[in-house]
This record gives sequence, C-alpha cells and structure tokens, in this order.
Amino acid sequence: MKKIKITSGTTELVVTLLDTPTAAAIYDKLPIQSMVQTWGEEVYFEVPVKASREANAKDVVAPGEIAFWVEGNCVAIGFGRTPISQGDEIRLAAKTNIWAITQDDVKKLAAVRPGQKIRIEKLD
Repeated sequence: MKKIKITSGTTELVVTLLDTPTAAAIYDKLPIQSMVQTWGEEVYFEVPVKASREANAKDVVAPGEIAFWVEGNCVAIGFGRTPISQGDEIRLAAKTNIWAITQDDVKKLAAVRPGQKIRIEKLD
C-alpha cells in the first residue's frame, strides 16, 4: 500500500492510501503544497485535483479517515467537532470521498493554524 506524509509546521501525519480513484488522482499530483483553512476541529486545504463523488462518500467520518471534499477540491481532515456536529461526531460540511487513513493521532492537528503552509509528499 502506498504511503504519504502530510506536514504542517511540526505536525506530521503518515497516511496510507486506499484503493480509490481519488487516492490515485491525489498521489499522481504529489508533491502538493497548499495553505491551511480550518472549520471547527477540521483542517482542510485546496489541492490541484478534481474528482467525482464516489459511491461510499460520507459526511460523518471516523478519526484517522482522510477525506476529499469534491465541491471545494480540498483535502479535509476532521479531528473533532465541527459547527454542524451532533454530539461528539466528526461531521464534515458535505459528503466526502474517503481516500486514505492514518494511525497517527489526528488531534495533533489542533496545533495547525489557518494560513499555515501544508505539504503532502510521497513516502515510497
């Protein structure tokens, strides 16, 4: 399985790609550098990738699932509550494609600030 690294400042996630069209499209564009935006306890950032919504797209994600927001051409990583969460769920703004997972603690993304640079690069 292909692995990538997502880095912003001193925060780093090692991520394993899933076998999806979105994962392949993002991997083919690496390395990517962008600027972080936040929405509640979610980090998201634009990438030069366009993808269609996949059949298993969802808006409530589990910690460690790395999403792609089709309408915004953005990678989205939820690590806690967003303004539309119900209870303790991680609810993103729209149904997203889950294209990768990480075993790292996504809560460390709380240290990442809007406007900070973020980079995705291949590990293998």
